[in-house]
Amino acid sequence: MATRPVVNPMDIIYLLIPIALLFTALAVKLFFWAVDSKQFDDLDSAGQQILFNDDAKKTDRSETEKSNHE
Repeated sequence: MATRPVVNPMDIIYLLIPIALLFTALAVKLFFWAVDSKQFDDLDSAGQQILFNDDAKKTDRSETEKSNHE
């Protein structure tokens, strides 16, 4: 009868802690990259641009329709 090696279930922590540290370091590096590349400089204009682009598209479309009917 073959005996199974005795493995302590808590030994997995030796693997999980370095993986968690690696993921944390990666997240911090990505955050600083985003800040350095100015990803967070203008958070409001994208939301406002959506509101104002609809008006511009409607006027462009209505002018095109008017020129087609003439």
